[in-house]
Amino acid sequence: MTQTTNNLASDSWAIADLLRGDFKQSQYGRIILPFCLLRRLECVLEPTKEAVLAEQQKIQAMNLPEEAQEKMILRAAGGLSFFNTSKMDLSKLGEAGIKANLESYIQSFSKDARQIFEYFNFAEFIGQLNDANLLYKVVQKVRTIDLSPKAVSNHDMGLVFEELIRRFAEGSNETAGEHFTPRDIVRLTTSLVFMEDDEALTKLGIIRTIYDPTAGTGGFLSSGMEYVHELNPEAVMRAYGQELNPESYAICKADMLIKGQDVSNIKLGNTLSNDQLYADKFDYMLSNPPFGVDWKKIEQEINDEHSQKGFDGRFGAGLPRVSDGSLLFLLHLISKLRDSADGGARIGIILNGSPLFTGGAGSGESEIRRYILEADLLEAIVALPTDMFYNTGISTYVWVLSNKKAKARKGLVQLINGVNLCGKMRKSLGSKRNVMDDSDIATITKCFGDFEVVDARELDKPAEQKSSRGRQSANPKTEAAKTFAAKIFKTHEFGYRRITIERPLRMSYQFSDERIASLRFESGALNAVMQWTYAEYGAAWIDAELSANYGDLSSHQDAIRRYIKLHFADLKEKQIKDLLDRHTWCDQLVIMLKTHRLQVTIGSAQFDDMNAFDDVLAKAAKKQGIGLDAKEKKAIEAAVSWKNPDAQKVIKKIHKSKTDPIYGLFAGEGDNVGKTVEYKADGDLRDAENVALDPSKNVNEINEAYFKKEVQPHVQDAWIDASKKDSKDQQIGIVGYEIPFNRHFYQYQPPRDLAEIDADLDAVSAEIMKLLQEVHS
Repeated sequence: MTQTTNNLASDSWAIADLLRGDFKQSQYGRIILPFCLLRRLECVLEPTKEAVLAEQQKIQAMNLPEEAQEKMILRAAGGLSFFNTSKMDLSKLGEAGIKANLESYIQSFSKDARQIFEYFNFAEFIGQLNDANLLYKVVQKVRTIDLSPKAVSNHDMGLVFEELIRRFAEGSNETAGEHFTPRDIVRLTTSLVFMEDDEALTKLGIIRTIYDPTAGTGGFLSSGMEYVHELNPEAVMRAYGQELNPESYAICKADMLIKGQDVSNIKLGNTLSNDQLYADKFDYMLSNPPFGVDWKKIEQEINDEHSQKGFDGRFGAGLPRVSDGSLLFLLHLISKLRDSADGGARIGIILNGSPLFTGGAGSGESEIRRYILEADLLEAIVALPTDMFYNTGISTYVWVLSNKKAKARKGLVQLINGVNLCGKMRKSLGSKRNVMDDSDIATITKCFGDFEVVDARELDKPAEQKSSRGRQSANPKTEAAKTFAAKIFKTHEFGYRRITIERPLRMSYQFSDERIASLRFESGALNAVMQWTYAEYGAAWIDAELSANYGDLSSHQDAIRRYIKLHFADLKEKQIKDLLDRHTWCDQLVIMLKTHRLQVTIGSAQFDDMNAFDDVLAKAAKKQGIGLDAKEKKAIEAAVSWKNPDAQKVIKKIHKSKTDPIYGLFAGEGDNVGKTVEYKADGDLRDAENVALDPSKNVNEINEAYFKKEVQPHVQDAWIDASKKDSKDQQIGIVGYEIPFNRHFYQYQPPRDLAEIDADLDAVSAEIMKLLQEVHS
């Protein structure tokens, strides 16, 4: 921001001195913004005011509808798309009756301009100011500010509005970054999106559209139009946008109105749930959607569009987690790309780091990245410095996408690491402490335009200022040099195939008294509370199947419920009723007593071959004359068995096919020699390996080669689960995509020498001992 615009913002904000005491600080912006906007519109209209009034006098007698009158009066407005037919202005409202005069003045604007003030609820604040006897004073203050186009360009006026919004957001604990994007980031993103088309944009009669689905105050739209007009003043740029916040929408609409745009193309509402430009496609799109904002409130609408329309809608590729809707905005923009047969389109969108890597293979985020990369839409990603935005200091990235890639870019993606291309601001603005100057922006745009690989190149940037507080190390760690670099990758290099690696289940069993005793209690959610209940109230219970008192808790229900409320609040009413039901306890007792009888036959020794368990159990039950249903067998097995890495592998199935150990078909051992055995998998030992994609080779060959090299030498009995297949290509392994930006640009910094660290420790120890001696002396 220039000093002039900063001074203008300060002059405008000085109105707050008048409001202090009568209005809350959070209301200042809602009063100051529309007054400044009103003054700006008035200054813009001043040169044509007399001509408009004269034309209005002629037309008034014709008794035409408002719409027809507006069209005729606009002919006298000097090319502007709005007017005001009042003979008054802010300097002529007078003190007596100022409320009625101001309201009349605003109502005299053409329809589009008049509606802008409605979104500010301006009439309400006019009434409050009048009641506080402040309206005349505020008007007199505003009228002295020169906001004419000669004094303040449209670009600078946008900066003034943004500074006012930032101050307003600080005062009301709102987030300024939700309303606008810093202009250095706007310039960079705009340059990246438009520069590839510089030659085409200079042609005569060129007409292009620009769109921002999160328009804010219109900064991106204005910047895009300014870029094109600098190249070709005769070019026609038509701006489209949608904004959720009414006040930001009002400022954006006013800005477009002043620039002569058709403001009916600027919409108010939620872009994701209610796309009001659903049938339109665009040439250029720029957006800075909110970072990490959840979409739970519109989840139903988004899910319906995804499931019912698929790729005929906007979200066919997939849905990200509900806690972050950034990728939904990206999919929305992709759906707005003008068809490549009609010239194609380009996108510039600012995202945080999450969309690069969040979500594993098969997740919504991964599937969205997969769609973008396999469709070859991504041209480049630029890593920005931290502390560039007013509301956050996190890492941010500019994604550039296009469906009209140059031949040299086909199948390739450029990553540009610009995290060090910035300078410190003299004074921070919220969280914004860094700023990119023209040379920083030029470095990135040149690298992108040349589509070149840049090895880490040291920048002429000052080192970070370290705090001088506290004890300083005699041998401080050497700080890494600030560098700039860029790399180019094939799109498939960001992809991988996640294969599931299984290992055999090994189990032992033992009918010991301790394990059998655990059957007194259910093994699920009631286990812990049943143990407590038995310890408190079960001392007098008799362990017999026909015992009349076993499990009777009728006289203790209130006390048990109070305890559950304090210590087991997650239990549901049905579970509590089961706990208090005598049948629950008796059923478990029956299983425990049966298992004790089985112990007589089986014994209490440990067995390490679970494959024999069913036969051993069946023979013991037959000998004891015990009947066991499926539920009882399952409960007994769970109680007496456990995983043991030294036990025999548990067989799942015997096959007649040939062995194939890579996919879990092993040669049998012991009694199963000569047979093909499939083992049960141990879920606790299950692992996943990410195998790099290589379109030039067969999928199974790649997976098997990786398995033999990276897995089999370390775990001989492991295998690939062939049932886990990708839903799209039906090949083994689930395809995933991620863009590990930081990993590609990581610069290794060797640790300090141990001798230096020891020397620092010795010096600190000596200093501490000296201080202790002074204390004791």
